[in-house]
Amino acid sequence: MQTAYPASSLFTAAAHNVLRLVVVALDERWFALPLAAVERVVRMVDVTPLPGAPGVVCGVINVAGDVVAAVSIRKRLGLAQGALRSSDTLVLARTSRRRLALIVDSVTGVAECLQADVASTAEIAPGASHIEGILKTGEVLILIHDLEQFLSPDEEQSLERAMGSP
Repeated sequence: MQTAYPASSLFTAAAHNVLRLVVVALDERWFALPLAAVERVVRMVDVTPLPGAPGVVCGVINVAGDVVAAVSIRKRLGLAQGALRSSDTLVLARTSRRRLALIVDSVTGVAECLQADVASTAEIAPGASHIEGILKTGEVLILIHDLEQFLSPDEEQSLERAMGSP
């Protein structure tokens, strides 16, 4: 993948204490997901609405016969949510509980940074448990999502019920 984010020495870290991140763009903002959690990146497909799903879930998609929840980072962050576009991208990722398809504008590349260069959100954005940390590179801030916390426990239960699981 070609890198489109600002260059920094943070992305040329040594092999120890290194985070490998998939960097995505949303409304000219930068976000990242742990590379180890990302299965693949695919073009947008039809999203089927899922009655009873939590608000952050746009619906479900079919991925090789598996029903996968399509979730919106925009909704999670309280950003304006427009209609899904054919130019959007889906990042298929796995948590310890389920696969998710995260809807983004584009994937810009894979980055490496030192763990020490990531600011904790506990001090900056208390209560944002779905944000694992914030990486500053030049004048750009990259919010690193914690996919294990992306859905709250109540949202997990609501999604389970909506998808017909006990």
